[in-house]
Amino acid sequence: MRVYRLPKTDGIDDLTMVEEATPRPGRGQVLVRMRAASLNYRDLMVATGRFSQGDAPNALIPMSDGAGEIAEIGSDVDRFAVGDRVAPIFMQAWLGGELKARYNVTALGGNVNGVLSEYRVLDQQGLVGIPEHLSFEEAATLPCAALTAWNTLFGERVLKAGETVLALGTGGVSIFAVQFAQLAGAQAIITSSSDAKLERAKDLGAAYGVNYAKNPEWQNDVLALTDGEGVDVVVEVGGAGTLQRSAQAARFGGSIGLIGSSFAGGEVNPAPIMRRGLRLRGVRIGSREMFEAMNRAVAAHGLKPVIDRVFPFAEAKAAYRHLESQKHLGKVVITIE
Repeated sequence: MRVYRLPKTDGIDDLTMVEEATPRPGRGQVLVRMRAASLNYRDLMVATGRFSQGDAPNALIPMSDGAGEIAEIGSDVDRFAVGDRVAPIFMQAWLGGELKARYNVTALGGNVNGVLSEYRVLDQQGLVGIPEHLSFEEAATLPCAALTAWNTLFGERVLKAGETVLALGTGGVSIFAVQFAQLAGAQAIITSSSDAKLERAKDLGAAYGVNYAKNPEWQNDVLALTDGEGVDVVVEVGGAGTLQRSAQAARFGGSIGLIGSSFAGGEVNPAPIMRRGLRLRGVRIGSREMFEAMNRAVAAHGLKPVIDRVFPFAEAKAAYRHLESQKHLGKVVITIE
C-alpha cells in the first residue's frame, strides 16, 4: 500500500510517500480502505514542527480526518461489516461523556498515526458510520472541523432559533458554524479580509459579512448589526489577537468557544470578559457520541460540507501548501485513489 509519512517535521517537504505492506486487523479491529482525507490547521502545525506530539511514533502518518470503507474485519467485531462506509473519530478513546486527559493522547495524526494512507487498521470503537448522501470527500471533512463547530454551538449550551453566531474567518470550522446556525434557525455573522469570500459565505447562509481588513474595529460592526446587543455565541479561531474584540462583540452573558492551537503564548486581558459576564470555553473537537448525533442532523437536513479544492493523493504536498496559503474557503481535501 502507499502511505505518507513524516520522517521529520521541519516542513511540508518532509512529507514522503512510501510503499509498505498492508496491515491486517486483529481482535476488535477493522481494516479501512481510506478514500479521502481532509486537512486541518493542526496538520500544518505538525508538518512544520510547531505542534507538540508527545510520544508520537517516528515517521508519523499525518492527518486526523478521513473517510473510507471497511475492507476486512477482525475477530469479535460487531459494530461494522465489510463494505460499511466509516470515518475515524479524532480522539480514538473518547467515546462519550466529558473530555479526560487520557483521551488526548489518542488523537490521530499527532500522538498516534493518522489517516493519510491507502489502508489503516483501527479499533471498531474509534469509528462512526457516515451519512449516505455524502461522498467520501465530503465525509472526510466531518471528524474535526464539523464536530468542533457542532460542539461549540450545541455541546454545552444549545444554540436556539433566533440567536446570533459570530464566526471568525472562512476556514472549515467557521463555514460549518454558518451552516449549523442556519439549521438551528439562528443568524450567522462571518468575518474575512476578502469581500469575495464574504459574498460566498453569504451564499452559504451567513446573514452578514464583516471585512476586518477594511474595518479594524470590526467588533463595532458586529454590535451595530445586533442593535448594540452583541452576539450570543462567538466561534473564536483567531487566538489571543482577536479574543479581546470577540469579547466586545459578544452580548452580556454570551459565550465564546476557544478553538485551535492559536492561543499558545498569547496574553489576554480578562476585564471585558468579566465585565460582560461571558462564558469562555475551550473546545477540543468532541466525542464519538457527539459525532453520531451531529451525523444524524447532517443526514436529516441533507447538509453538504463546503469543499474548496480536492487534490489527488500524489499531490498531498500541494494540498498542504494550498491550506498554508489561506486562500481557501471551507475544506481542503485529498482523494486517496
